[in-house]
Amino acid sequence: MKFLVDFIFFPESGNGKVVICYMTTWSIYRTEDGKFKISDIDPSLCTHVVYAFAGFDENKNTVKSLDPGLDIGGQFEGGGYKPMAALKEKNPNLKVLLSIGGWNEGSLKFSNLAASSTSRKTFIKSLLDFLNTYGFDGIDMHWKFPTQRDGRAEDKANCVTLMKEIKEAFTPNRYILAMSLGAQYYVFEAAYSLPELNNYVDYFIVLAYDYHGAWGGVVNANAPLYGLNKDDTFSIDKTLRYLIYQGIRPGKVILGLPLFGRTFILEKPDTEVIEFGRTPIKSEGFGGPYTKELGFMGYNEICMELTKNDNNWTRLWHEKTETPYLRNGDKIITYDNARSLAAKVKKAMEFNLGGVMAYSIDTDDFKGLCDKEPDYVSVSFKGLHNFVEKFNRLASNPVLQKVLKNLNIPDAQKLASLSKSTEIAHKNHLWTTESIPSYPLLRAIVDSLTLATEEKIVMTDMVTLINEKPHVGNNAVTTNSMFTVVCYFCFL
Repeated sequence: MKFLVDFIFFPESGNGKVVICYMTTWSIYRTEDGKFKISDIDPSLCTHVVYAFAGFDENKNTVKSLDPGLDIGGQFEGGGYKPMAALKEKNPNLKVLLSIGGWNEGSLKFSNLAASSTSRKTFIKSLLDFLNTYGFDGIDMHWKFPTQRDGRAEDKANCVTLMKEIKEAFTPNRYILAMSLGAQYYVFEAAYSLPELNNYVDYFIVLAYDYHGAWGGVVNANAPLYGLNKDDTFSIDKTLRYLIYQGIRPGKVILGLPLFGRTFILEKPDTEVIEFGRTPIKSEGFGGPYTKELGFMGYNEICMELTKNDNNWTRLWHEKTETPYLRNGDKIITYDNARSLAAKVKKAMEFNLGGVMAYSIDTDDFKGLCDKEPDYVSVSFKGLHNFVEKFNRLASNPVLQKVLKNLNIPDAQKLASLSKSTEIAHKNHLWTTESIPSYPLLRAIVDSLTLATEEKIVMTDMVTLINEKPHVGNNAVTTNSMFTVVCYFCFL
Protein backbone atom coordinates (compact mmCIF):
# COMPACT_ATOMS: atom_id res chain seq x y z
CA MET A 1 0.00 0.00 0.00
CA LYS A 2 1.23 3.49 -0.83
CA PHE A 3 0.90 6.35 1.61
CA LEU A 4 1.20 9.49 -0.47
CA VAL A 5 1.68 13.02 0.84
CA ASP A 6 -1.45 14.10 -1.04
CA PHE A 7 -3.68 12.50 1.58
CA ILE A 8 -2.34 14.63 4.41
CA PHE A 9 -2.84 18.36 4.89
CA PHE A 10 0.42 20.19 5.30
CA PRO A 11 0.71 23.89 6.05
CA GLU A 12 2.04 26.03 3.26
CA SER A 13 3.46 29.49 3.02
CA GLY A 14 1.49 32.19 1.25
CA ASN A 15 3.06 31.11 -2.03
CA GLY A 16 1.98 27.48 -1.62
CA LYS A 17 5.42 26.15 -0.67
CA VAL A 18 6.82 24.91 2.63
CA VAL A 19 9.63 26.63 4.50
CA ILE A 20 11.26 24.26 6.98
CA CYS A 21 13.42 25.91 9.66
CA TYR A 22 15.99 23.88 11.61
CA MET A 23 17.09 24.89 15.08
CA THR A 24 20.13 23.18 16.61
CA THR A 25 19.71 22.69 20.35
CA TRP A 26 23.37 23.31 21.22
CA SER A 27 23.04 26.89 19.98
CA ILE A 28 21.64 27.79 23.41
CA TYR A 29 25.14 27.26 24.85
CA ARG A 30 26.81 29.79 22.56
CA THR A 31 28.16 32.95 24.10
CA GLU A 32 27.01 36.54 23.90
CA ASP A 33 25.04 37.46 20.78
CA GLY A 34 25.37 33.92 19.39
CA LYS A 35 23.18 32.43 22.13
CA PHE A 36 19.91 31.23 20.58
CA LYS A 37 16.72 30.44 22.45
CA ILE A 38 13.39 29.10 21.26
CA SER A 39 11.91 32.49 22.05
CA ASP A 40 14.17 33.90 19.29
CA ILE A 41 12.26 31.93 16.64
CA ASP A 42 9.85 33.92 14.49
CA PRO A 43 7.23 31.24 13.70
CA SER A 44 5.61 33.46 11.07
CA LEU A 45 8.58 32.90 8.77
CA CYS A 46 8.33 29.09 8.77
CA THR A 47 5.72 26.49 7.92
CA HIS A 48 7.66 23.84 9.88
CA VAL A 49 10.29 24.07 12.60
CA VAL A 50 12.64 21.19 13.35
CA TYR A 51 14.19 20.47 16.76
CA ALA A 52 17.62 18.99 16.08
CA PHE A 53 18.61 16.51 17.37
CA ALA A 54 17.31 13.57 19.36
CA GLY A 55 19.16 10.26 19.48
CA PHE A 56 18.49 6.54 19.48
CA ASP A 57 18.95 4.39 22.59
CA GLU A 58 20.26 1.11 21.15
CA ASN A 59 19.83 -0.71 24.46
CA LYS A 60 16.16 0.13 24.82
CA ASN A 61 15.44 0.63 21.09
CA THR A 62 13.73 3.94 21.82
CA VAL A 63 14.05 7.62 21.02
CA LYS A 64 16.27 9.33 23.55
CA SER A 65 17.04 12.89 24.52
CA LEU A 66 20.64 13.87 23.86
CA ASP A 67 20.42 16.59 26.51
CA PRO A 68 17.73 15.66 29.10
CA GLY A 69 18.36 18.73 31.24
CA LEU A 70 17.64 20.98 28.29
CA ASP A 71 15.06 18.94 26.39
CA ILE A 72 12.93 17.64 29.25
CA GLY A 73 14.09 18.96 32.61
CA GLY A 74 13.65 22.65 31.92
CA GLN A 75 17.01 23.42 33.53
CA PHE A 76 17.87 25.96 30.81
CA GLU A 77 15.51 28.79 30.01
CA GLY A 78 14.85 29.04 26.29
CA GLY A 79 15.09 25.36 25.36
CA GLY A 80 13.11 22.16 25.54
CA TYR A 81 10.48 20.08 23.78
CA LYS A 82 7.45 21.76 25.33
CA PRO A 83 8.48 25.37 24.54
CA MET A 84 9.15 24.24 20.96
CA ALA A 85 5.67 22.75 20.60
CA ALA A 86 4.20 25.87 22.20
CA LEU A 87 5.26 27.90 19.15
CA LYS A 88 2.06 26.62 17.56
CA GLU A 89 0.15 28.94 19.88
CA LYS A 90 1.70 31.85 17.98
CA ASN A 91 1.17 30.27 14.56
CA PRO A 92 -1.65 27.68 14.56
CA ASN A 93 -0.63 26.49 11.08
CA LEU A 94 2.92 25.71 12.18
CA LYS A 95 4.11 22.09 12.31
CA VAL A 96 6.85 21.02 14.73
CA LEU A 97 9.12 18.07 13.95
CA LEU A 98 11.76 16.17 15.91
CA SER A 99 14.95 15.35 14.01
CA ILE A 100 16.39 12.00 15.03
CA GLY A 101 20.02 11.22 14.28
CA GLY A 102 22.60 13.63 12.92
CA TRP A 103 26.32 13.23 12.34
CA ASN A 104 27.27 12.45 15.94
CA GLU A 105 24.75 9.62 16.25
CA GLY A 106 26.52 7.80 13.45
CA SER A 107 25.10 5.07 11.24
CA LEU A 108 25.77 1.73 12.94
CA LYS A 109 23.05 1.97 15.59
CA PHE A 110 20.44 2.80 12.93
CA SER A 111 21.74 -0.04 10.80
CA ASN A 112 21.12 -2.44 13.70
CA LEU A 113 17.69 -0.93 14.33
CA ALA A 114 16.53 -1.26 10.74
CA ALA A 115 17.70 -4.90 10.54
CA SER A 116 15.53 -6.14 13.41
CA SER A 117 11.73 -6.37 13.27
CA THR A 118 11.53 -6.44 17.07
CA SER A 119 13.72 -3.34 17.42
CA ARG A 120 11.71 -1.49 14.77
CA LYS A 121 8.43 -2.24 16.53
CA THR A 122 9.73 -0.97 19.89
CA PHE A 123 11.24 2.11 18.27
CA ILE A 124 8.06 3.04 16.43
CA LYS A 125 6.01 2.70 19.62
CA SER A 126 8.43 5.09 21.33
CA LEU A 127 8.00 7.56 18.45
CA LEU A 128 4.24 7.54 18.88
CA ASP A 129 4.58 7.97 22.63
CA PHE A 130 6.93 10.93 22.13
CA LEU A 131 4.70 12.70 19.60
CA ASN A 132 1.66 12.22 21.80
CA THR A 133 3.45 13.37 24.97
CA TYR A 134 5.09 16.52 23.63
CA GLY A 135 2.67 17.58 20.90
CA PHE A 136 5.06 17.32 17.96
CA ASP A 137 3.62 16.72 14.49
CA GLY A 138 6.13 14.26 13.09
CA ILE A 139 9.79 13.42 12.67
CA ASP A 140 12.74 14.00 10.41
CA MET A 141 14.71 10.76 10.12
CA HIS A 142 18.28 12.01 9.96
CA TRP A 143 20.22 8.77 9.47
CA LYS A 144 23.70 9.72 8.23
CA PHE A 145 24.22 7.57 6.17
CA PRO A 146 22.79 4.09 5.38
CA THR A 147 25.42 1.58 4.15
CA GLN A 148 28.25 3.90 5.24
CA ARG A 149 30.12 4.86 8.41
CA ASP A 150 30.15 1.24 9.67
CA GLY A 151 26.79 0.50 8.06
CA ARG A 152 26.23 -2.52 5.84
CA ALA A 153 24.96 -3.20 2.34
CA GLU A 154 21.53 -4.40 3.48
CA ASP A 155 20.86 -0.96 5.01
CA LYS A 156 19.56 0.16 1.62
CA ALA A 157 16.65 -2.29 1.73
CA ASN A 158 16.19 -2.19 5.50
CA CYS A 159 15.86 1.59 5.43
CA VAL A 160 12.84 1.20 3.14
CA THR A 161 11.30 -1.31 5.56
CA LEU A 162 11.83 1.05 8.49
CA MET A 163 10.27 4.00 6.66
CA LYS A 164 7.34 1.87 5.51
CA GLU A 165 6.54 0.70 9.02
CA ILE A 166 6.88 4.18 10.49
CA LYS A 167 4.54 5.57 7.83
CA GLU A 168 1.96 2.87 8.49
CA ALA A 169 2.01 3.72 12.19
CA PHE A 170 1.88 7.48 11.53
CA THR A 171 -0.98 7.51 9.05
CA PRO A 172 -3.94 7.18 11.48
CA ASN A 173 -2.78 10.29 13.35
CA ARG A 174 -1.62 12.10 10.22
CA TYR A 175 1.90 12.48 11.57
CA ILE A 176 4.54 13.73 9.14
CA LEU A 177 7.45 11.52 8.07
CA ALA A 178 10.37 13.48 6.64
CA MET A 179 13.75 12.03 5.74
CA SER A 180 17.01 13.93 5.35
CA LEU A 181 19.23 12.92 2.45
CA GLY A 182 22.91 13.62 1.97
CA ALA A 183 23.18 15.48 -1.33
CA GLN A 184 26.39 13.98 -2.67
CA TYR A 185 25.98 11.69 -5.67
CA TYR A 186 27.93 8.80 -4.15
CA VAL A 187 25.67 8.88 -1.07
CA PHE A 188 22.52 8.64 -3.19
CA GLU A 189 23.83 5.71 -5.16
CA ALA A 190 24.94 3.65 -2.18
CA ALA A 191 22.49 4.55 0.57
CA TYR A 192 18.96 5.01 -0.73
CA SER A 193 16.43 3.05 -2.75
CA LEU A 194 14.71 6.26 -3.75
CA PRO A 195 11.85 4.91 -5.91
CA GLU A 196 10.70 2.70 -3.05
CA LEU A 197 11.16 5.34 -0.36
CA ASN A 198 9.02 7.63 -2.51
CA ASN A 199 6.01 5.48 -1.56
CA TYR A 200 6.29 6.23 2.15
CA VAL A 201 8.22 9.43 2.86
CA ASP A 202 6.28 12.70 2.92
CA TYR A 203 9.24 15.05 2.52
CA PHE A 204 12.78 14.37 1.29
CA ILE A 205 14.91 17.11 2.83
CA VAL A 206 18.00 17.40 0.64
CA LEU A 207 21.00 18.60 2.63
CA ALA A 208 22.41 20.57 -0.29
CA TYR A 209 25.55 21.88 1.38
CA ASP A 210 28.89 20.59 2.63
CA TYR A 211 29.73 19.61 -0.93
CA HIS A 212 33.16 21.06 -0.23
CA GLY A 213 35.20 22.25 2.74
CA ALA A 214 38.73 22.28 4.09
CA TRP A 215 38.74 18.47 3.94
CA GLY A 216 39.02 18.73 0.14
CA GLY A 217 42.43 20.42 0.21
CA VAL A 218 41.41 23.30 -2.08
CA VAL A 219 39.20 26.38 -1.98
CA ASN A 220 35.68 25.56 -3.15
CA ALA A 221 32.02 26.42 -2.65
CA ASN A 222 30.08 25.03 0.30
CA ALA A 223 26.85 24.82 -1.72
CA PRO A 224 27.57 25.36 -5.45
CA LEU A 225 24.49 25.87 -7.58
CA TYR A 226 26.39 24.56 -10.60
CA GLY A 227 29.57 22.51 -10.91
CA LEU A 228 32.91 23.74 -12.13
CA ASN A 229 32.46 21.82 -15.38
CA LYS A 230 29.95 19.46 -17.03
CA ASP A 231 31.48 16.42 -15.31
CA ASP A 232 31.35 17.93 -11.83
CA THR A 233 28.50 16.16 -10.02
CA PHE A 234 28.99 18.12 -6.78
CA SER A 235 26.32 20.76 -7.31
CA ILE A 236 22.73 21.48 -6.41
CA ASP A 237 21.65 21.36 -10.05
CA LYS A 238 23.09 17.85 -10.54
CA THR A 239 21.65 16.68 -7.20
CA LEU A 240 18.13 17.76 -8.12
CA ARG A 241 18.36 16.30 -11.61
CA TYR A 242 19.39 12.97 -10.13
CA LEU A 243 16.50 12.94 -7.67
CA ILE A 244 13.90 13.72 -10.32
CA TYR A 245 15.44 11.14 -12.66
CA GLN A 246 14.99 8.55 -9.90
CA GLY A 247 11.26 9.21 -9.94
CA ILE A 248 10.91 11.19 -6.72
CA ARG A 249 7.80 13.35 -6.94
CA PRO A 250 9.10 16.95 -7.05
CA GLY A 251 6.51 18.13 -4.53
CA LYS A 252 8.12 15.88 -1.93
CA VAL A 253 11.61 17.31 -2.42
CA ILE A 254 12.67 20.12 -0.08
CA LEU A 255 15.90 21.92 -0.98
CA GLY A 256 18.14 22.50 2.04
CA LEU A 257 19.80 25.91 2.06
CA PRO A 258 22.81 26.75 4.26
CA LEU A 259 22.88 29.79 6.52
CA PHE A 260 26.58 29.22 7.10
CA GLY A 261 29.84 29.22 5.21
CA ARG A 262 33.09 27.28 4.97
CA THR A 263 36.46 28.80 5.79
CA PHE A 264 39.91 28.20 4.33
CA ILE A 265 43.49 29.27 4.99
CA LEU A 266 45.61 29.50 1.85
CA GLU A 267 48.69 27.34 1.66
CA LYS A 268 50.44 30.21 -0.14
CA PRO A 269 49.39 33.57 1.34
CA ASP A 270 50.73 35.47 -1.69
CA THR A 271 48.35 33.69 -4.10
CA GLU A 272 46.98 36.41 -6.36
CA VAL A 273 44.00 34.71 -8.01
CA ILE A 274 41.70 32.28 -6.20
CA GLU A 275 40.61 29.36 -8.38
CA PHE A 276 37.80 27.24 -7.01
CA GLY A 277 38.71 23.58 -7.10
CA ARG A 278 42.41 24.33 -7.60
CA THR A 279 43.88 26.80 -5.12
CA PRO A 280 45.55 24.74 -2.33
CA ILE A 281 44.82 25.36 1.33
CA LYS A 282 46.00 24.25 4.74
CA SER A 283 44.33 21.25 6.36
CA GLU A 284 42.02 23.28 8.61
CA GLY A 285 40.12 26.50 8.22
CA PHE A 286 39.38 29.03 10.96
CA GLY A 287 36.35 29.36 13.20
CA GLY A 288 33.99 32.06 14.41
CA PRO A 289 33.48 33.57 17.87
CA TYR A 290 30.11 31.90 18.52
CA THR A 291 30.20 28.47 16.84
CA LYS A 292 33.93 27.95 17.50
CA GLU A 293 34.29 25.21 14.88
CA LEU A 294 37.33 25.22 12.63
CA GLY A 295 36.38 25.48 8.97
CA PHE A 296 32.86 26.74 9.74
CA MET A 297 31.24 30.14 10.30
CA GLY A 298 27.58 30.96 10.77
CA TYR A 299 26.20 33.79 8.67
CA ASN A 300 25.75 35.84 11.85
CA GLU A 301 29.51 35.52 12.45
CA ILE A 302 30.37 36.35 8.84
CA CYS A 303 28.14 39.41 8.60
CA MET A 304 29.34 40.69 11.98
CA GLU A 305 32.93 40.35 10.79
CA LEU A 306 32.01 42.44 7.75
CA THR A 307 30.17 44.97 9.91
CA LYS A 308 33.15 45.44 12.23
CA ASN A 309 36.04 44.96 9.81
CA ASP A 310 34.65 45.55 6.34
CA ASN A 311 37.78 47.32 5.13
CA ASN A 312 39.83 44.18 5.76
CA TRP A 313 37.77 41.98 3.45
CA THR A 314 37.44 41.95 -0.31
CA ARG A 315 33.99 40.90 -1.53
CA LEU A 316 34.10 38.55 -4.52
CA TRP A 317 31.67 36.49 -6.60
CA HIS A 318 32.33 33.15 -8.29
CA GLU A 319 30.31 33.05 -11.50
CA LYS A 320 30.31 29.32 -12.27
CA THR A 321 29.01 28.19 -8.89
CA GLU A 322 27.07 31.44 -8.18
CA THR A 323 28.79 31.79 -4.83
CA PRO A 324 29.84 34.88 -2.85
CA TYR A 325 33.22 34.68 -1.15
CA LEU A 326 35.45 36.88 0.94
CA ARG A 327 39.19 37.30 1.15
CA ASN A 328 41.39 38.81 3.84
CA GLY A 329 45.04 37.98 3.12
CA ASP A 330 45.36 34.20 3.45
CA LYS A 331 41.80 33.76 4.79
CA ILE A 332 38.92 32.80 2.52
CA ILE A 333 35.20 32.36 3.33
CA THR A 334 32.77 30.83 0.84
CA TYR A 335 29.21 31.28 2.00
CA ASP A 336 25.67 32.22 0.96
CA ASN A 337 24.00 35.60 1.01
CA ALA A 338 20.61 36.83 -0.22
CA ARG A 339 21.78 36.93 -3.83
CA SER A 340 23.04 33.33 -3.97
CA LEU A 341 20.11 32.02 -1.94
CA ALA A 342 17.66 33.68 -4.34
CA ALA A 343 19.34 31.86 -7.24
CA LYS A 344 18.99 28.55 -5.39
CA VAL A 345 15.34 29.22 -4.61
CA LYS A 346 14.67 29.98 -8.25
CA LYS A 347 16.31 26.69 -9.22
CA ALA A 348 14.07 24.87 -6.72
CA MET A 349 11.01 26.43 -8.31
CA GLU A 350 12.23 25.54 -11.81
CA PHE A 351 12.08 21.93 -10.64
CA ASN A 352 8.69 22.62 -9.02
CA LEU A 353 9.93 21.39 -5.65
CA GLY A 354 7.74 21.36 -2.55
CA GLY A 355 9.73 24.10 -0.86
CA VAL A 356 12.98 24.85 0.92
CA MET A 357 14.70 24.25 4.24
CA ALA A 358 17.01 26.60 6.13
CA TYR A 359 19.89 25.14 8.15
CA SER A 360 20.02 26.55 10.60
CA ILE A 361 18.10 29.62 11.71
CA ASP A 362 20.32 30.01 14.78
CA THR A 363 23.20 31.00 12.45
CA ASP A 364 21.20 33.65 10.60
CA ASP A 365 21.53 37.22 11.88
CA PHE A 366 18.53 36.51 14.08
CA LYS A 367 19.06 39.60 16.24
CA GLY A 368 19.55 41.95 13.31
CA LEU A 369 22.91 43.22 14.51
CA CYS A 370 24.72 43.35 11.17
CA ASP A 371 24.84 45.96 8.46
CA LYS A 372 22.91 44.83 5.39
CA GLU A 373 25.02 43.38 2.64
CA PRO A 374 24.91 45.79 -0.29
CA ASP A 375 23.30 43.44 -2.71
CA TYR A 376 20.16 42.40 -0.80
CA VAL A 377 17.56 45.08 -1.41
CA SER A 378 19.18 46.41 -4.59
CA VAL A 379 19.49 43.04 -6.32
CA SER A 380 16.14 41.73 -5.08
CA PHE A 381 14.29 44.90 -6.04
CA LYS A 382 16.03 45.16 -9.39
CA GLY A 383 15.02 41.60 -10.24
CA LEU A 384 11.48 42.29 -9.10
CA HIS A 385 11.25 45.56 -11.02
CA ASN A 386 12.52 44.00 -14.24
CA PHE A 387 10.05 41.13 -13.89
CA VAL A 388 7.07 43.43 -13.27
CA GLU A 389 8.07 45.80 -16.05
CA LYS A 390 8.41 42.93 -18.52
CA PHE A 391 5.10 41.52 -17.54
CA ASN A 392 3.19 44.78 -17.70
CA ARG A 393 4.58 45.37 -21.18
CA LEU A 394 3.70 41.83 -22.20
CA ALA A 395 0.18 41.96 -20.78
CA SER A 396 -0.55 45.18 -22.69
CA ASN A 397 0.87 43.88 -25.96
CA PRO A 398 -1.92 43.98 -28.60
CA VAL A 399 -0.93 40.60 -30.06
CA LEU A 400 -1.24 38.95 -26.65
CA GLN A 401 -4.57 40.69 -26.03
CA LYS A 402 -5.86 39.24 -29.29
CA VAL A 403 -4.57 35.80 -28.33
CA LEU A 404 -6.33 35.97 -24.97
CA LYS A 405 -9.58 37.15 -26.51
CA ASN A 406 -9.66 34.50 -29.23
CA LEU A 407 -8.61 31.64 -26.94
CA ASN A 408 -11.44 32.64 -24.63
CA ILE A 409 -9.49 31.61 -21.52
CA PRO A 410 -11.60 32.21 -18.38
CA ASP A 411 -8.71 33.65 -16.35
CA ALA A 412 -7.33 35.69 -19.23
CA GLN A 413 -6.98 38.78 -17.05
CA LYS A 414 -4.99 36.96 -14.39
CA LEU A 415 -1.63 37.83 -15.90
CA ALA A 416 -2.12 41.59 -15.89
CA SER A 417 -3.62 41.65 -12.41
CA LEU A 418 -0.89 39.36 -11.10
CA SER A 419 1.85 41.70 -12.27
CA LYS A 420 0.26 44.66 -10.49
CA SER A 421 -0.41 42.81 -7.25
CA THR A 422 3.08 41.35 -7.30
CA GLU A 423 4.65 44.78 -7.61
CA ILE A 424 2.62 46.20 -4.74
CA ALA A 425 3.14 43.18 -2.49
CA HIS A 426 6.85 43.05 -3.00
CA LYS A 427 7.39 46.76 -2.65
CA ASN A 428 5.62 46.58 0.69
CA HIS A 429 7.53 43.46 1.68
CA LEU A 430 10.84 45.08 0.87
CA TRP A 431 9.87 48.04 3.02
CA THR A 432 9.04 45.60 5.78
CA THR A 433 12.40 43.93 5.33
CA GLU A 434 14.09 47.32 5.62
CA SER A 435 12.40 48.09 8.92
CA ILE A 436 12.79 44.61 10.43
CA PRO A 437 16.48 43.72 10.17
CA SER A 438 16.37 40.36 11.96
CA TYR A 439 16.67 37.14 9.97
CA PRO A 440 17.90 38.77 6.73
CA LEU A 441 18.66 35.44 5.03
CA LEU A 442 15.44 33.72 6.05
CA ARG A 443 13.43 36.75 4.94
CA ALA A 444 15.33 36.81 1.65
CA ILE A 445 14.48 33.13 1.13
CA VAL A 446 10.77 33.77 1.75
CA ASP A 447 10.78 36.84 -0.54
CA SER A 448 12.58 34.91 -3.28
CA LEU A 449 10.25 31.95 -2.91
CA THR A 450 7.22 34.17 -3.47
CA LEU A 451 8.74 35.92 -6.47
CA ALA A 452 10.04 32.72 -8.09
CA THR A 453 6.69 30.99 -7.60
CA GLU A 454 4.78 33.85 -9.20
CA GLU A 455 7.22 34.02 -12.09
CA LYS A 456 6.78 30.30 -12.67
CA ILE A 457 2.99 30.70 -12.69
CA VAL A 458 3.33 33.38 -15.36
CA MET A 459 5.60 31.29 -17.52
CA THR A 460 3.34 28.25 -17.17
CA ASP A 461 0.37 30.34 -18.30
CA MET A 462 2.33 31.50 -21.33
CA VAL A 463 3.19 27.93 -22.30
CA THR A 464 -0.50 27.06 -21.94
CA LEU A 465 -1.38 29.88 -24.33
CA ILE A 466 1.05 28.55 -26.90
CA ASN A 467 -0.20 24.98 -26.62
CA GLU A 468 -3.88 25.91 -26.91
CA LYS A 469 -5.41 25.65 -30.39
CA PRO A 470 -6.83 29.01 -31.61
CA HIS A 471 -10.52 29.20 -32.53
CA VAL A 472 -11.25 29.02 -36.25
CA GLY A 473 -12.83 32.16 -37.65
CA ASN A 474 -12.20 35.67 -38.86
CA ASN A 475 -10.50 36.60 -35.60
CA ALA A 476 -8.34 33.47 -35.37
CA VAL A 477 -4.80 33.99 -34.13
CA THR A 478 -2.06 32.10 -35.90
CA THR A 479 0.53 29.94 -34.21
CA ASN A 480 3.08 32.34 -35.65
CA SER A 481 1.44 35.24 -33.80
CA MET A 482 1.57 33.39 -30.51
CA PHE A 483 5.19 32.48 -31.13
CA THR A 484 5.85 36.19 -31.64
CA VAL A 485 4.32 36.97 -28.25
CA VAL A 486 6.49 34.45 -26.42
CA CYS A 487 9.61 35.63 -28.22
CA TYR A 488 8.65 39.18 -27.26
CA PHE A 489 8.58 38.11 -23.61
CA CYS A 490 11.82 36.14 -23.80
CA PHE A 491 13.88 38.96 -25.24
CA LEU A 492 12.59 41.79 -23.08
